[in-house]
Amino acid sequence: MRTKDELVQAEERPTEPVRPRMTRTRLGIFVATSVVYLAIVVGVLTTSWPVRFDWQVMLFRPYKQWPEIHTFLDYFVVLGQRGPTAVAVAAWLGWCTYRQKTLRPLLVLGTSLLLLNATVGAAKIGMGRLGPHYATEIGSNEMFAGGDIFPSGHTANAVVTWGVLAYLATTPHTRRVASVIAALLALGVGMTTVYLGTHWMSDVTLGWSAGLLVLLALPWFEAPMARADAVLLGVWQRIRERGALLPAPLAPVATVGAPRPPVDDQLPVREPVGAGARTARVPDGRPHLSPRPHTARSERTPVTPTGSRRPAGPDRAPRTTPLGPATGRGRTVG
Repeated sequence: MRTKDELVQAEERPTEPVRPRMTRTRLGIFVATSVVYLAIVVGVLTTSWPVRFDWQVMLFRPYKQWPEIHTFLDYFVVLGQRGPTAVAVAAWLGWCTYRQKTLRPLLVLGTSLLLLNATVGAAKIGMGRLGPHYATEIGSNEMFAGGDIFPSGHTANAVVTWGVLAYLATTPHTRRVASVIAALLALGVGMTTVYLGTHWMSDVTLGWSAGLLVLLALPWFEAPMARADAVLLGVWQRIRERGALLPAPLAPVATVGAPRPPVDDQLPVREPVGAGARTARVPDGRPHLSPRPHTARSERTPVTPTGSRRPAGPDRAPRTTPLGPATGRGRTVG
């Protein structure tokens, strides 16, 4: 049975996250998606049925058929824009990183976005397809004309960004729910770009395939991400320990021969009493008398002058006779 200290340590110790592996099922889906990806590219390059379908949808002009939803879809398509979605998801995964005491959520997001930019960006630049609004000839595939819309970046980004949340889910039920929500968002963003006329339908299907390939390839990068997680957490722990071991600043200590602080003019200064007495001042400015030898009472200087204490006056006769024993009055001598 565990003691109380062991239970507290077990609660504070971060749990090891479940890292998906490249199973046969996942590998089969990856291969099938790759085949679909290549088929779409070949179909567009050969100006076959994907291109014909693209032109049919484009000439149908969905944004003119249903203009009442145009404003809403202008805002909805932002869910596929890389900047806003990456910031929102990174904020949530940053909170998960703090709670789980591991950098894996942020590392998965960073790795997926890096793969997305590398693969989709290279395909866009390499094939250079023009969008529907810039098409030059009806029925052409508009390839290698200096464009950058094939595959659709909004669609692929929606698949990856929202799909990462499902990939990082910790329970099967949460993973299924997050997968359905991510699929609906990616489907809606892709069809919105077709409605607005910014992408061909083949751009969207290729974007779905490109984003799914990135998510399916993430298990191959789990080992490098685990090593990076361990290294970064180790560096952070050493920085914290080094900061905790730094000595606290010491208070200044007065040294011999150091200049004394100025003495306040308002402080009273005691004058030396008797011969040989010296007055010294301590560092805080207060006077201090040096010790002197003790004298007997008979040796001390009298402080009262001799003679009468009664003040002299013009109408007061000097005393010439002693006081009487009874009345205290003077008697004259005849």
